[in-house]
Amino acid sequence: MKKISLFIILFSAISTFSQSLDSTKAIRQITLSGSGYELGLQHGTLLKTEIEALIKKMKLSTANNIKEANQVFKEFFEYTQFTDTIKKYTPELFEEVRGIADGSGQTMNDILALNLIDEFWVYMNALTNHHCSALGANSVNGSAAYIAQNIDLEKYADGYQILVRLTKTATRPEQLLITQPGSIAFIGMNESGVGVCTNTLMQLKASEKGLPVLFVVRQLLNFTEKKDILNFIQSVPHASGQNYLIGIKGEVIDFEASSGKVVLYNPKNSNGTVCHTNHPLVNDNLKSWFEYFNPNATEKPVTSNTYIRLASVQNRISEKEVIDEELIKTTLRSKDDLNNPVCRSINNPGGAFTFSSVIMTLTGIPFLQITRGSPDQSDYVRIDF
Repeated sequence: MKKISLFIILFSAISTFSQSLDSTKAIRQITLSGSGYELGLQHGTLLKTEIEALIKKMKLSTANNIKEANQVFKEFFEYTQFTDTIKKYTPELFEEVRGIADGSGQTMNDILALNLIDEFWVYMNALTNHHCSALGANSVNGSAAYIAQNIDLEKYADGYQILVRLTKTATRPEQLLITQPGSIAFIGMNESGVGVCTNTLMQLKASEKGLPVLFVVRQLLNFTEKKDILNFIQSVPHASGQNYLIGIKGEVIDFEASSGKVVLYNPKNSNGTVCHTNHPLVNDNLKSWFEYFNPNATEKPVTSNTYIRLASVQNRISEKEVIDEELIKTTLRSKDDLNNPVCRSINNPGGAFTFSSVIMTLTGIPFLQITRGSPDQSDYVRIDF
């Protein structure tokens, strides 16, 4: 996964979408119970074979694209100081990762590497001076509230789509997590109607001492109250530039987080929608080599991939009077710009494909819909709490 690329880009003509959908491609589901180390041990033991295979493929991809993987990981972990921050802010999640390592028989660093995907990209970007889209819809006049994403990964991840159900405890609501074997979550939602989607913002400043993205996501999903969510996202030190699209029952709130500051993004669309891709729209805490992406700049790189995708999403979503799941599905399946598609079939050119497409309904009785693979080839399956 050259990045966890979560794209929503659109095909201009709906009539061009005619591929039959495979309703049999249901995503694999597992249920985990307990907390901390127990969760991880169950995860690692149950998915031991898959985790071993995925780590081998990840290392092979790293070696093919950079250099010998074990040396790359060694240098990466010498550079970073994430472990102390993870232990400080999310100690149970650190124990969960340790349990995954023990259950799968893999080294702690290899399992951490599966959980530091955004941070690894940031590290490589810093060495070389080196993609994601989401949409949300607030509840307006009693309408449903949604957040949605496509998750794009490197093609070697095909077949490793997992939906993890965490059972409810006295201190944690039931959760549905979209991930791969060995990783604690990419995105997800909980039974109280809290959901989290993310977009990497590589242009924003990062910190080797911050809290990594996947740990932020999981901690947010432990909360049920808006005040706790807002306090955490705005106070925790962030490791990577990231956009967090957070659904809280009938409300959708968007934050652009860098190591220097966290900024609320509110487009104030009359229909309550929020669209985001992979460049900052309000946060100007940029790396020096990405200054041309400064949201305050007079001239913007409007021909870049991320600007093209944002315009496409906005054209489809921002002014619609009614936002429903069929419009969202059409958006997630669409390819307005064939050179910059959101819906990437496994047989399309390039190294990435749409690993999974996810729609979270936050109001009423919360539930999500998910595909295994790209939504142009796999139908959505409803998952309830």
